[in-house]
Amino acid sequence: MRCRNDEAMIGWLKDVIGFTERVIYRNGDTVQHAELAYGSSLLMLGQCSDDEYGKLVGDINGRRTDALYVAVDDPDALHARVKASGVKIEMELHDTDYGSRNFACRDPEGNLWNFGTYRPKADEKPL
Repeated sequence: MRCRNDEAMIGWLKDVIGFTERVIYRNGDTVQHAELAYGSSLLMLGQCSDDEYGKLVGDINGRRTDALYVAVDDPDALHARVKASGVKIEMELHDTDYGSRNFACRDPEGNLWNFGTYRPKADEKPL
């Protein structure tokens, strides 16, 4: 994931969502590569740049089109923290017909994040 303001994004992910810092490699004031953990999952991110590795590939006509899903244990508590952070809630907290409790929001850079209790596993039959 590429960010325009890497430090602000890392702060939001840690302080609001609950990611933990695994490693951050910097070149001066620029984050070249960061790894943030959430449970057993890992998110890698860095500052956007004009080279082939730093482009904002999800940016179409100035709007972010990236979307992520994160399985969480307590979507109600997370929803409250996200809402308090002031970002846009795209889908309010709700129960789905397949048994998950979900909500969706935009992060400070406009990426779409979906959070819910549904935890699909590759070796299990889909719902």
